[in-house]
Amino acid sequence: MLRSMLSAFLMYSRIPVPKVEWKEENRRYALGFFPLVGAVIGGLLILWRLICNELAAGQFIFAAGAVFLPVLVTGGIHLDGFCDVNDARASYADRDKRLEIMSDPHIGSFAVIKLCLYLIIQTALFSAVNSLRLTIVAACGYVVSRGLSGLSAVTFRSAKSTGTLQSFVRPAHRNITAAICVIWAAVSAGAAVVILPVQGAALVISAILVMAYHRFTSYRDFGGITGDLCGWFLQMCEIVMLAAVIFSERIMALW
Repeated sequence: MLRSMLSAFLMYSRIPVPKVEWKEENRRYALGFFPLVGAVIGGLLILWRLICNELAAGQFIFAAGAVFLPVLVTGGIHLDGFCDVNDARASYADRDKRLEIMSDPHIGSFAVIKLCLYLIIQTALFSAVNSLRLTIVAACGYVVSRGLSGLSAVTFRSAKSTGTLQSFVRPAHRNITAAICVIWAAVSAGAAVVILPVQGAALVISAILVMAYHRFTSYRDFGGITGDLCGWFLQMCEIVMLAAVIFSERIMALW
């Protein structure tokens, strides 16, 4: 279990941890520990909120830091998948060609455009996160998104028999890994609902809807999921959850 946890952090973060041998038995439960990377990001987000409050920093400074933190922790691995998927879908090519485009390490113009829009929207949304409780709810989303991403990896059909995702899925004990991912996501979602019931419920509902959309479009466009598609899902899940939390907060304020 410990080696699986370290494998998850080595693959999905830039957090310095002891290295473990790259072999299948060390990756058996790695995806089950993937949400812990989200817990680190969420913890840093809360700490950043406290620092900004203490220094009386403006909302834009908080928002810029909030957008930067996940990239700092992960190295942008999921944004890379987000870009690859957007390039592939923008091609309107057949399924095999789309998979080929996703494997291309170069970035296309459509990916650049959508990445810029994504970061602008994410910054704008974080600028509206103006309280510690709202920040904690938003932080819970990083665990939920990774729990659902890990769950989809071991339960959805794969589009390819090779690739980075398969190196984690193939040796995984799927039932145990899926159960661990569900527990992480459920505990984090439950915490969000307890802290702010309406906003937490909005976070949970939006995450479930994005996951359903992820499954539908991945099967339709690619015949299954890949590591890039899981990265795309994670990014979309996080920004949609954040939007749901912010807009539900605004609706509650109007009442």
